[in-house]
Amino acid sequence: MQNRLQSSALLEFQEAAANLTNPVLQEWKTRGGKIIGMMYHYIPEEIITAAGMLPYRMRATGSDGTELSESRFTQVNCSLVRHLFDSGMRGNQNFLDGVVSVNNCDHIRRLYDNWKAKIKTPYTHFMSFPKKSGLEQAEAYRGELEGFIRSLVEQFDVDISDEKLRNAIKLHNETRRLQRQLYALRKGDAPPISGAETLTAMVAASCMPREYYNVRLAQLIEDCSKAEPSKNHLARIMVIGGEIDDPNFIAAIESQKGLVVTDLLGYGYRSFAKDVNTHGDPLTALADYQVNERPADPRLFGRTTEERDMYISRLVHDFNIDGVISVRLMQCDHWGFEQVNLTKYLRKKRIPHLALETEYILGSVGQLKTRVQAFVESIVEAKHVNN
Repeated sequence: MQNRLQSSALLEFQEAAANLTNPVLQEWKTRGGKIIGMMYHYIPEEIITAAGMLPYRMRATGSDGTELSESRFTQVNCSLVRHLFDSGMRGNQNFLDGVVSVNNCDHIRRLYDNWKAKIKTPYTHFMSFPKKSGLEQAEAYRGELEGFIRSLVEQFDVDISDEKLRNAIKLHNETRRLQRQLYALRKGDAPPISGAETLTAMVAASCMPREYYNVRLAQLIEDCSKAEPSKNHLARIMVIGGEIDDPNFIAAIESQKGLVVTDLLGYGYRSFAKDVNTHGDPLTALADYQVNERPADPRLFGRTTEERDMYISRLVHDFNIDGVISVRLMQCDHWGFEQVNLTKYLRKKRIPHLALETEYILGSVGQLKTRVQAFVESIVEAKHVNN
């Protein structure tokens, strides 16, 4: 779907999202800057920023096979893990100066173990992340973050003061503010930016210096005000899922006239819905944000099922959603159970729902488009009946 948005910032974001590296990241590296890869999103980027380094959300974009991962992983392992390990084995991730991970799931846990054993990135660090939300859990994770800071200081001889942490929090909160502003543009009947273009901008945040990214994102938002929006859609869609980082997946949905106007994705709404508290102890604020404040995915329990349902209802209302598409990467247990819960909740709320399974690297999109087309047509038909 084309909406005639002309923006140099969007073109730059598209290049960054389509490749593991980009010119801005390469320039950072050329100047001697360090890059720390994060295997999942329960890791405070602000700590890495405060250390004067670039936090990089690890992807396997461009991977075309998993042959080199087959000695360590089987087909019952998540395809994100298999492609990411294969990418590392081929040297495609050698620009990383370090890797940090948490025990998100057994697949990610084994990825870290095998990465450390076989790929040998100069710096590696692992943290235990709670499986339940709560004050005690946040306090325990704060201790893990203290260990993370000590390891960065020891490895890279950097200073990570409270003042630097507070400044980093403010910088990343500015990113969140701008991203909320970008999403707000999609609430109208004819948004000036598509869902695929929006995901492109969100993925670019994970692989650019944050100060630079904020300037370019502000430019994109300004460019949206000059765009000529397209109304060539039949249904307004929300996408729910985990590690979806390929804008082509969203583009395939939108090619069937289902405009993706919001989401609950790891690279999307969950990353900016709330700011980190800027008052008091910064490390306590970061721990509390990750455990209790940031909208949780199915990996975290305690308060989170009801909260996720609340977010769905709120977004359905705010963005005038006609239907929800949930996406599960094959072999992901967390999202397998979540799709069952989503189906029950959305049926109770009478919200049309399509559950999809996909591999991390998007292959043939024919079946995907066929199912989305049928879903959009069912929404349109239901609207006619109700009217």
